[in-house]
Amino acid sequence: MEIRPNAEQLLELAHYRMPFGKYKGRYLLDLPLPYLVWFRQKGFPKGKLGDYLNTMLTIKDNNLEPIIRKLQKEFPRDSS
Repeated sequence: MEIRPNAEQLLELAHYRMPFGKYKGRYLLDLPLPYLVWFRQKGFPKGKLGDYLNTMLTIKDNNLEPIIRKLQKEFPRDSS
């Protein structure tokens, strides 16, 4: 079985910002690991945000942040 990431979703994840709370406006990549672990323990929100938070936890657990940072740098998006 071959795993192929969805490029559009990966770019969206790289630029997705936290929409609420203490870390509102921060890239999900910049959220502290304990905060993501807390979400896992309490339950991720439903929908895209929950999926992205769960994915970001996996990325951080596997030390893959440099890949996402590279995507942010090589494929910048408007800050608006």
